[in-house]
Amino acid sequence: MTTPDAVFAALHDAARQDCGARLFTVTVLNRAAGLVRRAYTSHPVDYPTSGTKPMRDDPWSDRVIGEGRSFVANTTPEFAIYFADHALINSLGCEAAMNIPVADDAGMVVGTVNILDAEGHFTPERVARLEGLVAAHRAQLVAAMKKVPL
Repeated sequence: MTTPDAVFAALHDAARQDCGARLFTVTVLNRAAGLVRRAYTSHPVDYPTSGTKPMRDDPWSDRVIGEGRSFVANTTPEFAIYFADHALINSLGCEAAMNIPVADDAGMVVGTVNILDAEGHFTPERVARLEGLVAAHRAQLVAAMKKVPL
């Protein structure tokens, strides 16, 4: 039986090898409770997996969670309005962010794959490759996300 950590780590490794990923996290949603939990992180000191935070209600959430569309920002000002921790993100050498929604078979977003890297990193080609990578692993990701306790 594959653990959620093994599934997330395998995707992290594939993303890093294919396109690069300085910071890589996976978050899981609990819509009923209105909570989000970081279930995997490449930087456990800076972005631990313990604890939950409230789901947000903003244009980022509308796009990624509500509409199931990726968010791509290739400069800090593009994502700083949504991510209060942008200074920490920048201190890790990341000035670009991509959040890819993961939907279950019913089309409901159950979590996100979050990849951050250098400014300008997310070219249209890399965006397509990373979205394709997540799509190829969707079934395993959904199963792993459902095992993460909230």
